[in-house]
Parts: sequence; C-alpha cells; structure tokens
Amino acid sequence: MDNHDGAVAQIATAIGKFHARKEAFRIYHGSTNSTRQSQYQRDRMVDTSGLNNVLKVDTKSMTALVEPNVPMDSLVEATLKHGLLPPVVMEFPGITVGGGFAGTAGESSSFRYGFFDRTINWIEMILANGEIVKASATQKSDLFYGAASSFGTLGVTTLLEVQLIEAKTYVALTYHPVSSISEAQEEIEKATKDASNDFLDGIMYSKDNGVICVGRLTNDIPAGVKVQEFTRPTDPWFYIHVQRLMKNRTAPVTEAVPVVDYLFRYDRGGFWVAKYAYTYFITPFNRITRFLLDYFMHTRVMYHALHQSGLSSFYTIQDVAIPYKEAATFMSYLDANFKNYPIWLCPLKQSGNASTHSLQVLKTNQQRPEMMLNFGVWGPGPKKREEFIQWNRAFEKKVDALGGQKWLYAHTYYTEEEFDEIYNREKYDALREKYHATYLPTVYDKVKVDVEKETRAREESMKARLLALFWSIWPLMGLYGVYKAMMGGDYLLPKTKRKSSKEL
Repeated sequence: MDNHDGAVAQIATAIGKFHARKEAFRIYHGSTNSTRQSQYQRDRMVDTSGLNNVLKVDTKSMTALVEPNVPMDSLVEATLKHGLLPPVVMEFPGITVGGGFAGTAGESSSFRYGFFDRTINWIEMILANGEIVKASATQKSDLFYGAASSFGTLGVTTLLEVQLIEAKTYVALTYHPVSSISEAQEEIEKATKDASNDFLDGIMYSKDNGVICVGRLTNDIPAGVKVQEFTRPTDPWFYIHVQRLMKNRTAPVTEAVPVVDYLFRYDRGGFWVAKYAYTYFITPFNRITRFLLDYFMHTRVMYHALHQSGLSSFYTIQDVAIPYKEAATFMSYLDANFKNYPIWLCPLKQSGNASTHSLQVLKTNQQRPEMMLNFGVWGPGPKKREEFIQWNRAFEKKVDALGGQKWLYAHTYYTEEEFDEIYNREKYDALREKYHATYLPTVYDKVKVDVEKETRAREESMKARLLALFWSIWPLMGLYGVYKAMMGGDYLLPKTKRKSSKEL
C-alpha cells in the first residue's frame, strides 16, 4: 500500500495545482475501450496509468482491492488463483476496473447482479481540489453513487474494493434457438427466473433467427457434453460457432466452456465487428484468414487500429437499453433502418443488489423499469458524413421515444439541450459544485460529437478539406490504422514536438 499511497499523493498534488489555476484537465489511463476520439493534451492531463495493480484478494470477505487501471484479464487471473471471480466481468479483456465503474458496463451476468459498478463496495477518490477521500454506501454516498458512470467528471478514482464470488472450472452453456424477438424475450424471462443460472445473453442473426445463451458455473462436465474453447487462434469465433452449431436445430444444445474462455468469448472478433474489416479490405472471410490474421482480431489491437484510422466516425457502434415491452418495436426499427446483423441482446438489472443503487437510474429524467434489454448495434453506417450524423441522431431520438437509454461510451450526437432533457443535469451539477469539480469537463463535454465544430473546420480550412478528401480514398484510413496497430506504442497521446537546436 505504501507504493499506492505515494503514487496517489503525487496525483493529488498535480490535481491540486490544476484546481488552483482553475484549469481543466483530462485523466490519462493508458488505454481505452471507448470508440470516441481521444482529446488529450500533454500539459492538461493527469497521468494515472501507473495505478494498475491488484493490491489484495481477501478470501474471507470475498473482495479484491484493485487500482483503477487493472484490466479484466489481469483481475480474473489474480482472483482465480484464490478460487474467486468478480460477479460481473466485462467481455473484453482490456476493459479496466476503473473504466467499468466510471463508464457503464452491463454484461451477461448483469441480469443477476446489475451493472459492474453495483459490485463495488467502496472507492478511494481524489476530488477535483486535490483532496483524497473514501466513498461508499455509508460514507459520502452521494459521491459514491454519483461517481458511477460519471466518466471521471467528479474526480479521479484511485482504488476500488470489488466484490467476488466463488469460481468454478467451466460454464455449462446451453444454446436455445429462437425464431423472433418475442420468443427470445420468453427464453430470457424464463432463464431469469431460474436462480441456478449465472449468465444470460443472446444473438439475433436475423429478425426471425436467434440464439439465447444460458450459462451455469460448474466443476463437472456431464456425460456426452463437449468441451469447447474460444481463445486460441485455431478456435472458432464464438458467434460463428453458435450460428453453425444451431443451424436447423429446434432443441437446445449444451457445451462446457472453460470459465476464462467463456468470460472473454467475444474478444476475438470484437463480438463480430471485425468481420467488417474483412469486408473493408475485400479479404476472404473464412477459417484460414481468421487464423492468419488472429493477432489483429483481438479487441486490444482492434481499438488501437480503430482510433488511429478514424473509421469509428463511419461505423455505428452503440449499446442501448430498451424496456421489454418495446423490444419488438425496436427490433423492427433496426431491421428496417439498420439492416446489419447480428444484434446482441443482454438483459440488464437496473438496481443491482442494493436498492440505493437506483440513483444511477434516477440520473435520467424518465423512470426506467427494473429490467431492460440491451441491444448491441454495431455495423457500418451511411458513407456520407452528413447522412451518418443524421442517422445517428434519428437513432438516439428513437431510443428516447421508446423510453430507452443510450450508453455513453460511444459517439453521442445529442445537442446539449437534448442531453439535459434526458439526464438529470440539476442533480449532477449539484454534485460537481459540492465536490469542487465545476472547472472539469462535464459528461456532455466528454461524450459529445461536436458536429458544428467539425463542419466549421471543413468550411474554413482548405487544409482540412484536402485532408478529408485524402482520407476518403479507399483504403487509406484502414491501412493507416493497421500500420499504427502493428507499430504499437501509445495511440491516445499526441506526439511530443521535437526540440529545435535553439531550444536544446
């Protein structure tokens, strides 16, 4: 803890200096699983990337003391040594504990436990004035609940106590074929009522063809059940394997999946988003090419390429939660307007184990039902930038009209007035005032796509217009992203300027 305390003290000092100057800063974590473009300036950021250690796993209290930049695969590795697991594990191994808390992370166990932040007992945080505090359900509870999904706009989280559950060797994963979103909901509701189920999600391969995946932690493999892995280069991508396995089947099928393979089953291929890279590069999409290009098909590398290429501005990557009663309407909307499959389904419990965690729900001006159905909507959008923006704005309005909620890790096209109508800005601003954070960027500042600024830059600058024309030439953006991913290095920070001989 001494090393941790020393590092936190240094960060607190740096934040205190920013506060004294009332100069906004951004938090540099070292990685991101957001699709939003990074906006870092080296002289206006606080570097917390060194806070990346699991400090303690307590088998008696079944908790782990974790710094915020610990990625999921490292946390799982550390806790499995003690026969334990986090109850909610984000499907991409590079997503960090702090990212899951400060962002919004709902996964296949969230029908049981709620979002990842609901599994946090307490946090250590540096307030925006440099003060180091601890917050929990009983101590500074408004800060504790408010910091969840606040994207670091209330301060810097530096330590978290994560709840743990008993781990087992396998997940007995049963695939239930469905022929409509209504049938999918029936299977989801039936599985939710069964207390023995630990995991639950689904994949719609078309409007009338899908699979609901129900998992149970187990140490035993029943007779006749096959063990299936998903993490080796020779293994199939999860969504392809399930589709082929369940083709023309009408009865459920069960497999035993090693627990780590299950938790990160969507890493290779980024669910299925990587298939669009094969389309972009006009590359055959088959078992051989997936094996040969396996290095590039893991989410850490994919995010690197995505950020460097700028292609995220042309692909729809959105997660939205829709009330169950509107799920069929939304599915029809996607079928008519999005037209890309698969679509991910993930039931989400809004409150989690403690009813007081409903403050997250109350951040929105609409009351949400206890259970919502997440739709993962990922695929190419309109090629023209203006049409792409219009499509996303219409998508956001549809979600809001159905009483749904959009997760803010992705591009956000709301105007500030629209954003304030959806999210409880009054309560959020009061928290920022109370905890000295009014000089920091707001959530809206961090998640918005500034369409007006983007358009103005193109109109006023010949250089911007020429660059836009250059990068519009296929496949320059994609090749640049692949090149930068191969070169490695830090892809979030702007490069430092070389000093001239006069400065040396």
